[in-house]
Amino acid sequence: MAEFYYGGQAVIEGVMMRGRKHTATVVRRPNGELIEDTQPVPSLYTGRLRSVPLLRGIIVLIETLVLGVKTLMYSANVSLEEEGEKAEGWWIWVTLALALVAAVAIFFLAPFFITDQIKIGSTVLFHVIEGVIRLGMFIAYLKLISLMPDIKRVFAYHGAEHKTVNAYEAGVPLEVEAVKEYSKAHVRCGSSFIFMVLVLAIIVFSLVGMAEPARWVELLSRIVLVPLIAALGYEIIYFGTRHARNPLIRAVLAPGLWLQSMTTREPDDDQIEVAIMALNRVMEAEQAEETPAEAAS
Repeated sequence: MAEFYYGGQAVIEGVMMRGRKHTATVVRRPNGELIEDTQPVPSLYTGRLRSVPLLRGIIVLIETLVLGVKTLMYSANVSLEEEGEKAEGWWIWVTLALALVAAVAIFFLAPFFITDQIKIGSTVLFHVIEGVIRLGMFIAYLKLISLMPDIKRVFAYHGAEHKTVNAYEAGVPLEVEAVKEYSKAHVRCGSSFIFMVLVLAIIVFSLVGMAEPARWVELLSRIVLVPLIAALGYEIIYFGTRHARNPLIRAVLAPGLWLQSMTTREPDDDQIEVAIMALNRVMEAEQAEETPAEAAS
């Protein structure tokens, strides 16, 4: 079992891997050249708060969003052979804010308004139907974007990232032929996390609805309770990672793994090569930082 749970994300023509204190992004240019970028992870995401239950889930969510947008912008520049162009900080925050507003509006507020028009008498049934609509909209969204050629390639890099992490955790050599034999699904995937959040939303919003609050309070809950639901979802995934062999836990996590069939594709050898290089580079950065400390002691 690995001492640290490495993870990452697919980007445009590349993969980002995240270690304890570093990230490494490898992107393939149109001419086939591999460009790498290793960066330290900001202290906000590596401090003591990262180990506090519930709070760590919110920190991880912020980290994923911020680092994800930065890495995507970097990979877009490199893949278009415009590596010299750097996105300004305020553009990153504007992009992130717009994405969050759109996500909450589409996947949390819209299902509420749609269900409210059906005029359902039962509180529990109302929230179950709302949750089913929310999940259906998310699956439809994934189906729609998966038709885009560029997204298909990103999903293939997503599969390469999972295969590489699975191979590393199994202790096999990080070589293309060995890595390609592993699954493109992984329990810690963001797709599993999102599915867990959508399911938990049904439970949390049902509990709010049982108090029979005013409609505006219910509507507001679809916004203010999202961080709490995300934190709970992270704790379940965090627990599940450490008890993945338990049959009950596997059953709970199974739908999220199924959802990954929509967000990952079988990668080719070149894409696996990129993921392997990203993981190797982040591990090298971690080891380079630890070596001086060990020598000083």
